[in-house]
Amino acid sequence: MAASASRGRRTSVDIALVIPLSGPAGMFGPSSEACATLAAEDINAMGGILGRPVRLHPVDAGAPLPELSARIDRMVSLGQVDGVVGWHLSTARKVITPHTAGRVPYVYTTFYEGGEDADGVYMIGETPEQQLFPALRWMRSEFGVRSWCVIGNDYVWPRETVRATREYVANTDIDIVGEGFVPLGGRDFAPLLELIGNSSAQGVLLLMVGADGAAFNSAFARAGLDDGRIRLSMMIGEDVLYAGGPDSSRGLYTASGYFESVISPGGMDFGSRYVARYGTFAPALNNIGESCYEGLLLFASLAEAARSLDVRAIERHAERVSYDGPRGEVRVRGSHTTQPVFLADANEFEFSVLAELMS
Repeated sequence: MAASASRGRRTSVDIALVIPLSGPAGMFGPSSEACATLAAEDINAMGGILGRPVRLHPVDAGAPLPELSARIDRMVSLGQVDGVVGWHLSTARKVITPHTAGRVPYVYTTFYEGGEDADGVYMIGETPEQQLFPALRWMRSEFGVRSWCVIGNDYVWPRETVRATREYVANTDIDIVGEGFVPLGGRDFAPLLELIGNSSAQGVLLLMVGADGAAFNSAFARAGLDDGRIRLSMMIGEDVLYAGGPDSSRGLYTASGYFESVISPGGMDFGSRYVARYGTFAPALNNIGESCYEGLLLFASLAEAARSLDVRAIERHAERVSYDGPRGEVRVRGSHTTQPVFLADANEFEFSVLAELMS
């Protein structure tokens, strides 16, 4: 009752923007906040959400999980926010959903392991079926890569993605010949490098976060393991390339729903407005930051279609929601979205798109 009264008194739509401002994924925070701020400004320039201006309240997704959980619970229970949007790790999502489910809408912008079904949660990010599996098929078809070693951080997304990938490749001629994990923030890569070097893997599937992925890529190159092996990294942006250095990107590939290099009216317009807003020294524009822009667009589209911020009303109208953004036309299907996914290779500090993947 108190939360409803608090929301009813406000003349703005207040959104908790949950993004990593510290920890291994902290390098993605500046671009995530910049893109989300640009989205809020764009939405407000068009009249806001339900005629009310949008206000963002940044929350550090890299904070200790009990602290993050308590903060979201407090913000929702006291009616300080009308919803949650953001890019963050699955461990953060799992402590957020108990406090948002059935209470406020929650737009999760991260590509993730799949399977999220909490009440009122909508996912912008790609699942393995949309992103990883088509990339593995493309690598098999174009480069003949059929044996993979999986290297990841030791938490929900890598573990569950490996499980799903093993199930997928069981019906193909693709093999996983080894897997190894390191804690978030860990830097002891020697066992992982030895595992790869002693394996028959033609490719390394990299499921590491931010600064951890950059450090591993540098160690991988120094060990000479990039000679004759490719890497497919599923959580990487230009900032990871900068942190890893120019010698760490040989044979490095990724797949995503957004690259700045994709030539499209929406993408080019977004990129030019980002530079105009923040200048040439802005945080690197990447797929992770851009997903936060998409998340705010989706939140606004869901609320406008329902003419309400109520979770139940949004659920009744979500199936007919779509919007045009930097990724082109995005449509809601259930609690997920559909969008093109592209495969790209890294050339020192930038990505070059090679193909559009079909799921």
